[in-house]
Amino acid sequence: MRAASAAPGALSRNPDAAAQFGVLRERFFQVRIATSALRQPFTHLIPTRKHMTITINGAPVELPGDPRVSLLDLLREHLHLFGAKKGCNQGACGACTVLVDGERVLSCLALAVQYEGHEVTTVEGLAPQGDLHPLQKAFVEHDGFQCGYCTPGQICSAVGMVHELRQGVPSHVTADLCTERIALSHDELRERMSGNVCRCGAYNGIVAAISETFESFETFEKEPA
Repeated sequence: MRAASAAPGALSRNPDAAAQFGVLRERFFQVRIATSALRQPFTHLIPTRKHMTITINGAPVELPGDPRVSLLDLLREHLHLFGAKKGCNQGACGACTVLVDGERVLSCLALAVQYEGHEVTTVEGLAPQGDLHPLQKAFVEHDGFQCGYCTPGQICSAVGMVHELRQGVPSHVTADLCTERIALSHDELRERMSGNVCRCGAYNGIVAAISETFESFETFEKEPA
């Protein structure tokens, strides 16, 4: 095209060449217009991200945009709630246990976005601010910890265990699966807490603290469905 534009006389003497040049020029500008349109942002085509929230210890929290964030990392790295611990990060030690709608959850294995609209309770939210949960007080009185690393998970797990008993959820050692009442016996307590590991070996104190706290609820009636 540069050569043709440099020699207009040649085009005037060759009508076919002039027609061809006009077609090429028109196509060139059509491509330019189409290309400039493609450069415009397609924001109208991108769906707006839904603001997802989760309730943590009674307060609404917006979930992170990255769906890969675990519930444990949301608590520790984003909200600076360091009660739940990252122990094995494989769901084997129970140090990361929190409560979701009253049920025990291993937060290291859970994605935060899974619990949109649900209520999460960590050890920091078990009792009113400035006070201790009765089970926390019992752990202190019975030396139910040494280093304390696993203690928040132990306490949350025990509270969740009571919720399971009230719902009539059987364990591996429950003799009668159809019973309306499940007693918090020696074996039931140890079986239900077996997912929480204490590497210091403070199990006697842990069992004593749980037993004393819930001794008035020795038997748990199954909640109506």
